[in-house]
Amino acid sequence: MIEAIYIPRLLKAPGKSEHIKLQDFIPGLDTLTPVRGTMAVTHCETYLRVSANAETIKTLICDRSLQQYNQRLAVNTSELIWLKFHPEQEQEPIHKEMEVSVEELTESLPAQGYFYPESWLYEQFCLQMPIRQLSSDAAAGEYDYNDTPPLDQRWAALAALKEKLPDTKGGEEG
Repeated sequence: MIEAIYIPRLLKAPGKSEHIKLQDFIPGLDTLTPVRGTMAVTHCETYLRVSANAETIKTLICDRSLQQYNQRLAVNTSELIWLKFHPEQEQEPIHKEMEVSVEELTESLPAQGYFYPESWLYEQFCLQMPIRQLSSDAAAGEYDYNDTPPLDQRWAALAALKEKLPDTKGGEEG
C-alpha cells in the first residue's frame, strides 16, 4: 500500500519531491501482476507535478467472443494539480445544479492537505482501459453472418420435415 503524502512535507524534501518505486497491487484494480514502475511528486509552490511510468497486466473480457484475455496496461503520464491556499477557496458543498467556470475544471488539492498516490494511479490505469475490449482472436469480420448458424438439436426433427416438403418457392400453380 502506498502511503498518502502530506503536501507541506514535500517542501522540506530534497528537491521538493518524493520518488516512489511501485511494486504493489492497487486496491480496486484487479490485475494479474502488481503495478510496477516509478512515480514522482514534486511541489512547485502553487501546484504539484505528478508523473508516473508504470505498467501491469489485467484480465479483460472480449466484447465479441466473451472470452477472457490478458491486456498490458501502461501509464506514462504527468499531471499538474493546483494547490488551494486560502480557506475560502476550499471546496463548498456540491449542489445538484450549479454553474462551473472553465478555471474550475482543473484538479486541485488543499495546500495543507494530502495527496493520495494510490488513488491517482488507479484513475490513470482506468483511463488506459480500452473502451472496446477486443482480444486479438476476435478480429473484425471473424463471423460470417451469411453462414447458416449451427442448428439447435431440439429443432432437428422440424428441419428434417421441412426438407421433405416440396419446394413451393417456384410459384407453379396447378
